[in-house]
Amino acid sequence: MSILQRDIPRSTVIDLFAGSGALGLEALSRGAKSARFVESDSRTIRVLEKNIEMLKAAERAAVTRSDAIRFASDLSAHAYDVAFADPPYAGGWAANLVGVWLETPFARILSVEHGAREKLPGPGDTRRYGDTAITIYRSED
Repeated sequence: MSILQRDIPRSTVIDLFAGSGALGLEALSRGAKSARFVESDSRTIRVLEKNIEMLKAAERAAVTRSDAIRFASDLSAHAYDVAFADPPYAGGWAANLVGVWLETPFARILSVEHGAREKLPGPGDTRRYGDTAITIYRSED
């Protein structure tokens, strides 16, 4: 998050594979205008909604139950300012999402957390932290 701290204030954010909502909620706490949380698991969504309520962020948050890749595939270019994604490390989810973004950059910035050994496509800036890596992509438009 600190890598993108200058990009967060007043931005529209999407948190794909949202889980508990930690990334989107952190962005809201750092001044993002709004955040959409996309999660497919209904039990996880209940936890996410409680976290949003507990942090009094409901007015700036929206939750969508959907497959994150499918949801991102339907977005237009630059629908959001910043996209965060923390997909499961196994199964190629991160690479698939990046492929969608490379076709249509649905956010000006895409930050993807993934396994440190996984090489993602495209010209991203990758930082490694133990077994985890974060790759950040920026749209040139």
